[in-house]
Amino acid sequence: MLDVWGDANFAAVVGLFGGILLGLAARLGRFCTLGAIEDYLYGGNDLRLRMWGLAIGTAVIGSFALMGSGLFDPAASFYLSQQWSPLASIVGGGLFGYGMALAGNCGYGAIARLGGGDLRSFVIVLVMGITAYATISGPLAWARVALFPTSPAGQVPNGIAHAIGDLTGLSVAAVGLFIGCLIFVAALAGKSLRKHPASVLWAMVAGFAVVSAWAGMQYVQDNGFDDLPIVSHTFSAPIGDTILYGMLASGLSLSFGIGSVAGVWIGAFMGSLIKGHFRWEACEDPRELRRQIIGAGLMGVGAVIAVGCSIGQGLSAFSLLAFSAPVTFAAMFAGAALGLRQLIVGFAPAID
Repeated sequence: MLDVWGDANFAAVVGLFGGILLGLAARLGRFCTLGAIEDYLYGGNDLRLRMWGLAIGTAVIGSFALMGSGLFDPAASFYLSQQWSPLASIVGGGLFGYGMALAGNCGYGAIARLGGGDLRSFVIVLVMGITAYATISGPLAWARVALFPTSPAGQVPNGIAHAIGDLTGLSVAAVGLFIGCLIFVAALAGKSLRKHPASVLWAMVAGFAVVSAWAGMQYVQDNGFDDLPIVSHTFSAPIGDTILYGMLASGLSLSFGIGSVAGVWIGAFMGSLIKGHFRWEACEDPRELRRQIIGAGLMGVGAVIAVGCSIGQGLSAFSLLAFSAPVTFAAMFAGAALGLRQLIVGFAPAID
């Protein structure tokens, strides 16, 4: 199959498949990072936060099941093969979370809303993609490298299951499966999620999208000729890749990330048509547009520093139980909470 399709094109199809699942989960299952945080903090509703937990549990179980079956080597992924920087996770995650609150969506959520006709999200996607590239290889790159240098990991990959396995001699796959089952059960422990079977389904679909990416890209790595990296879904640099491909397609190849971004848009478009929610929307308030541009810029910078966005760290890295995942996700939560507080109640002290 690869000799007919080509490695890059097949990788794009793998990304497209998982992206469509994520887009459908966003529109039909209301799977959203900022929405989950806002519901929990200001609505007293933990349904969508538990959906995130269930998606993570599903992704962890699926990823380590692949590993135990010999179909996936997680140590080859960037999340485990590079030395973890706690400072980068905290600073990058915090910037991303705060920017997410200002923009009203993360990169993944913005693509999904764009699929529903929200033209405001188009601005967020463009700004986030450009600033991500500016931080990777543009004028901000020197500062990123100086402040947050990267280096290869040691002999033991930077993952929780791998560390436990190294200390105890237990099977890494078995440890990962056990932790994944704990997360899965803990997410289902709340009545709010069990009362909504559709939410359970779409949370698991989101987790499966990540698993499908690992399986598909490992297949390309094992059977292809181009030595493509083993990656999963994230929406920072891939948005920039998609913008570049849209301008320079004749000189560039397709990639997993481009397929993933396109897939989320297509899946969200399909979901909005199924729900009957598609409608064109635009920004009427210049102050809102300014806030969204600033937020998108902070997300682009933060995601690159943290080596992943809410999906990249919150699902893909978490599926491998990378050390960076829980710290980055907590920093994103804190940053988003700060931004939401500023927008909803402000920072001025209450007057009696």
